[in-house]
Amino acid sequence: MYAVIETGGKQYRVTEGEVVRVEKLDDEVGSKVSIDAAFVATDDAVHVGTPVVKGAKVNATVVDIDRGAKVIAFKKKRRKGYKRRIGHRQMYTALKIDEIVMPKKRAAKKKAEAEEGEE
Repeated sequence: MYAVIETGGKQYRVTEGEVVRVEKLDDEVGSKVSIDAAFVATDDAVHVGTPVVKGAKVNATVVDIDRGAKVIAFKKKRRKGYKRRIGHRQMYTALKIDEIVMPKKRAAKKKAEAEEGEE
């Protein structure tokens, strides 16, 4: 089972037990975070949200808040003596995905439809 979540203007494909680095969140290390899922794929069905799947959540724990690797921006104009070097380190939050939660009624409905189809 996997899900697609959106945070910080970016989308991430996550599975349970995975550690994902996302744009910095305002939560502290050790706190629990719940994010709406835009897409959930289970073993037997696919759920696509508009924009999110109703009741589907991804529960995660904040593992770390740190800065990423340095990115260098270098500008130069040849023969003019113009050079500028700028470094930047983006803040990120590391999330450990604890579980992907689907609403019971939707999962039960899909299971019932699958059982009727087998008969």
